[in-house]
Amino acid sequence: MALETQARSVPPKPFPAAPPVWMVPLTSAIRAAFGIIWAVNAFLAWQPGFSAHYVGYLQNAAQGQPSWLGPWFAFWLAVVTPNALAFVWLTRLIDLGLALGLLLGLARKWIYAVGGVFSLLIWATAEGLGGPYVAGTSNLGPALVYVLVFLALIVFDRLEGRTPYSVDYYLEERWPRWARWAEWAPRDIVVRTPPRLPWSEQGAAIVAILAALVFLFGSLQSALGTQPATPSNAEAAVSPLSLMASAPVARARDATLPPLLGTGATVPVHLVVSDTTVEIASGVTYKAWTFGGTVPGPILHVRQGQTVQVTLTNNGTMPHSIDFHAAQIAPNAAFTDVMPGQSKEFSFVATTPGVFLYHCGSQPVLLHISNGMYGALVVDPATPLPGANASYVLVQGEWYTSQAEGTVMIANWAKMLAATPDEVVFNGTAFQYRDHPLTARAGQRVRLYVVNAGPNLTSAFHVIGAVFADVYPDDNAEHALSGVSVYPVAPGEGVVFDLVIPEPGKYAFVDHSMRDMQIGALGTLEVVP
Repeated sequence: MALETQARSVPPKPFPAAPPVWMVPLTSAIRAAFGIIWAVNAFLAWQPGFSAHYVGYLQNAAQGQPSWLGPWFAFWLAVVTPNALAFVWLTRLIDLGLALGLLLGLARKWIYAVGGVFSLLIWATAEGLGGPYVAGTSNLGPALVYVLVFLALIVFDRLEGRTPYSVDYYLEERWPRWARWAEWAPRDIVVRTPPRLPWSEQGAAIVAILAALVFLFGSLQSALGTQPATPSNAEAAVSPLSLMASAPVARARDATLPPLLGTGATVPVHLVVSDTTVEIASGVTYKAWTFGGTVPGPILHVRQGQTVQVTLTNNGTMPHSIDFHAAQIAPNAAFTDVMPGQSKEFSFVATTPGVFLYHCGSQPVLLHISNGMYGALVVDPATPLPGANASYVLVQGEWYTSQAEGTVMIANWAKMLAATPDEVVFNGTAFQYRDHPLTARAGQRVRLYVVNAGPNLTSAFHVIGAVFADVYPDDNAEHALSGVSVYPVAPGEGVVFDLVIPEPGKYAFVDHSMRDMQIGALGTLEVVP
């Protein structure tokens, strides 16, 4: 009897107090305003520039990260780069879904959860665990702030329960189980009747929100133009050649063939990978991945039959490797990835004479070569070619760019895939040998070791006003071609050209593809008496 009396004396659990009438519409207004921000994100994500710069966001975010974060960014670059278009569409659809869910108050529980996780992922990848990160046309903004807003909305919903300012409310009225998709609050809060403002005040708020949306999207459409931007006009405005200074580059790269690395049976080659900003046109720089801090990497010179002992040290922020076209060796053993902070050693015998490309072979190879990871290896034949009075090495390459800020450029994956470079260059920088000519003497033999790093376009190498004395496709004097004025050099190929020019003058050497010459593949050989 005493137990029964004691049980009756326990007061019932109090029903949770309803929040003030203004709190629920205020929370809904914050949610709708946040939805407008996501609607802007969705609108920008559907612009052509977003797709063009998508991989560039990840690439630029990976620059300068500590080595222990290298595997994280390398993973996302490896996953996203070959499937960029799929990720662009996935991002667009998520943006659109979050915008609609926030604006309508639809499936709030899942919208807040997905939005928080998605924003956190953007912050940890495209914003480089920092932000806001800006490159190109648009980005998702300061994503870490977005995470905090989603968390705040979850807290408000747990305290307030249902809101009549949402589609969720009306779906729950008809199908109560919809609350599983909509509500964060406990059941004892969800079941109560939420407070609401008078319809006159609600109507005024709806009109104000619609007017803000119309004004905002009208302003965006006016700012971006009534017609979608196309790569041909939008990206031409920020090409490196349009930004370059009127003055020439201060100093051209020395194209002279360097001496042999050594005369012994074995020669050491130590290449260090680093992320470096390089000049690609006068006053315009590019955030490159490099061998030895330059593009192209160091010119290597060995003799046929020597053993090349290679050490590759990766001081970059993602896995890299090296592929020597002169090497006859199992690539799965020698050309494998080296993680950031690590080194790898292997050796090969330079059995075949000629001039050869070396490049990074890590996936996607297109991106690694286009970002500057290439160089040339010259292998002198055991039976020497006719003696040359001057010897130069020219490595042709292609730059595919987007503007990061000012005169700083980054990679453009869409242009790489389309094989539409902004520049085609000799030894890394547009027009540098037009302004700082190579030199020779009339009547003397000049040897040009030409490598086409590509990665996409064939070079039609030509010296204006001259016919090659000899062309060595394989550096074998017995196979020399004569009477040739233009000779193709395929991507990845190297060819040796000899000139004997009888008259003094300025002789332009070019890629005879006129487009490529126009965008940087032009230099001068100045022949003096």
